Amino acid sequence: MWIEILLLSKLAVEPMHGYELRKAVEASTGHTLSNNSLYPTLRRFVDAGAVSRSAEEQEAKPPRHVYTVTDVGRELLHDLLADFPGELALNEPEFLARVGNFAWLRPEERARVLDVRKNALVAERTRLGRLAAGQADPWSRAALQHVLGQFDAELRWLADLTTDPREHA
Repeated sequence: MWIEILLLSKLAVEPMHGYELRKAVEASTGHTLSNNSLYPTLRRFVDAGAVSRSAEEQEAKPPRHVYTVTDVGRELLHDLLADFPGELALNEPEFLARVGNFAWLRPEERARVLDVRKNALVAERTRLGRLAAGQADPWSRAALQHVLGQFDAELRWLADLTTDPREHA
């Protein structure tokens, strides 16, 4: 679902052709999308009416397709961003795709996404903490302690995100 969010959010800003879209996603996330994930997703969006596709003529080359988000696509983007199911809450790309597009959400919708992630992190941290406490092997315990530290760091970051991130820049 995170790929859909990223593609729709870029197209909601401006129409783009496939290569531009791939580069825009990479520039904002570091993720490189393959054509095997980009074009089938765009095709599904066109079929669903979320995105329109038009041909743009090029000199001495075949026309390239430019994709534009529709009102249906804007609504779909909002719904994908605001709906963060618990089963996806530990999936980092899913979460970060939403945080990176928080500007599209109302404050109460942002708070809900953050709460879903926080609850999942706290539950997983508790589970891993029990495992670490019972771990006899010091190397395994050290590895689990490192992971617990990452959870703690993210929980602090989530607390910071409840305020406007521009205040922390």
